[in-house]
Amino acid sequence: MRILAPVLAMLAFGACSAPDDAVRISGSSTVFPFARTVAEHYAVKFNAAAPVIEMTGTGGGFQAFCAAGSPIDIANASRAIKKSERDLCARNGHGEIVQFRIGHDGIVIAASRNNPLRALTLDQLYRGLAKDLPAADGFAPNPHALWSEVDPSLPAVPIEAHGPPPTSGTRDAFVELALEAGAQATPALAALKQTDPDAFAARAGALREDGRWIDEGENDNAIIQIIRQSPYALGVFGYSFYDQNRAIIDGVAVEGAAPDFDAIAGGAYPLARSLYFYTETQRANREVAAYILEFTSESAVGPYGYVVEKGLIPLAPDERREERRKAAALAQRIEGTGRETGADAGGVGGETP
Repeated sequence: MRILAPVLAMLAFGACSAPDDAVRISGSSTVFPFARTVAEHYAVKFNAAAPVIEMTGTGGGFQAFCAAGSPIDIANASRAIKKSERDLCARNGHGEIVQFRIGHDGIVIAASRNNPLRALTLDQLYRGLAKDLPAADGFAPNPHALWSEVDPSLPAVPIEAHGPPPTSGTRDAFVELALEAGAQATPALAALKQTDPDAFAARAGALREDGRWIDEGENDNAIIQIIRQSPYALGVFGYSFYDQNRAIIDGVAVEGAAPDFDAIAGGAYPLARSLYFYTETQRANREVAAYILEFTSESAVGPYGYVVEKGLIPLAPDERREERRKAAALAQRIEGTGRETGADAGGVGGETP
């Protein structure tokens, strides 16, 4: 499917170089490098102000995006928006929220080249990193200090994991895909999920608070430096950061699958997830639509796109076409309303495959 050149050209006409007209974006640190790359291409292509992108974490991005009178045009997210976040947007008077899925990512458990821990199961991840574990009289604080205490087949090295904070979508996804999935290997917790899903999530999804899990903010590069300096530390972050640093760190296999491009794209890697951004139809103007058309283009997120070169794993062809269709529909809707920022500077049009 191709977006007609006149649509993009008209949108480009609305873009200008005035900073007040810049697209404003907030959210995921995982999506940040991809959004920044698209922003650079957008600014050059349309002779426009580069979008202003804040790296606040997925949860922080949605809070800013859904606030009353928010100036944020787009929320980047490393997980799907929650019902509570949609409800917040609605309570604050925002209109229809549109989701765009940009590609696949994997949550990587990274380790130093000197770390003998090379593979983990989901059950071992749960029993190593969960705050509380089932005990005879209910639940008790996790007693394990070494991975060998979790499972004798694992090396006798300290349990130490550094990862994203509670505002991060990567943390939310890690809790769901690793801890909650691993907890279901325990019969008592599997039964609890069936009878009381909320209680199960509260128990299975709580990470350790005794220094074995350490929140490191939204700076994935800081986690990489910690891994390099510590022989036993593990780091939890998105695949793109691992891919950029695989020459100096290793990825721990999960359920026998290495965190590589093919395993994530094919669904063999159990910690794979999708990446997104969101906008609101009422708020979006020509600049926002032009940016979204650029982000969903084949030149950006296709198999040989410039965003894929940065580590994004592309969607299937039919999935990419669906995202471009949504982007085109939003652009045509905005053009029909003439919604713009008042700019009259020209831009460079073109086709988006």
